[in-house]
Amino acid sequence: MKILMFGDVVGEAGTACFQRFAPRLKQQYAADLIVVNGENSAKGNGITQQSADQLFAGGADIITTGNHCFRRKCDEIFENPRILRPANYPEGAPGSGVCVLDCGAYSFAVINLMGTAFMEALDNPFTVIDTLLEGIDTPNILVDFHAEATSEKRAMGWYLSGRVSAVIGTHTHVQTADAEILDGKTGYLTDVGMTGGARSVLGVNVGQAIAKQRFHRPVQFTEAGGPCIVNAVFIEIDSKLGICTKMGPIFAKE
Repeated sequence: MKILMFGDVVGEAGTACFQRFAPRLKQQYAADLIVVNGENSAKGNGITQQSADQLFAGGADIITTGNHCFRRKCDEIFENPRILRPANYPEGAPGSGVCVLDCGAYSFAVINLMGTAFMEALDNPFTVIDTLLEGIDTPNILVDFHAEATSEKRAMGWYLSGRVSAVIGTHTHVQTADAEILDGKTGYLTDVGMTGGARSVLGVNVGQAIAKQRFHRPVQFTEAGGPCIVNAVFIEIDSKLGICTKMGPIFAKE
């Protein structure tokens, strides 16, 4: 099976860019499924029903999120089992952190987790993932680990080596150059990057981001417009064994 995973989609420009690029990349890589992180897909941050619908219209099969998942107070969108929030939110939080798709000849699971280093103090992701894996009856498992610290992401990658098909980091919006297959079994990338304005600071208007860091005063951020960059990763999995056989980052620019 072949998977495309797109990095954090930022704002209206990023969502529109995803809609333009996802279909052609799916065809180019002969991908079976598309996973996309949409936690910043709404105008002004977070995710809304509108932005989720736009990602699905662009070809997304599963949408993952992260620390901005509840920013827009649209809890009802997480009633859709294909829109995930981090699984290590406390019990009782809306939605689920796991989605298992029946693809006929095989099943494919996506787990959404969030790190705790320099992030919100959620449940321990290492403990949570152990519990989740006990209840998943397929070897084909992709983990979106939404985390800030490179060390925490690397640790999670090695912790899950041989236990899942791929561990792909999100959140920092900068694609890293360390794609590899750990122990010959588990695909790994510290951060897949973002889909959004090319002339930006992590998708944010350049002038606003500079003003915030230069003067240390509150600044209202807005998303940068196009042209955009597209960051994604291609993952090929042996669907019988759940082993990653090929992977590599994708970088495209309008």
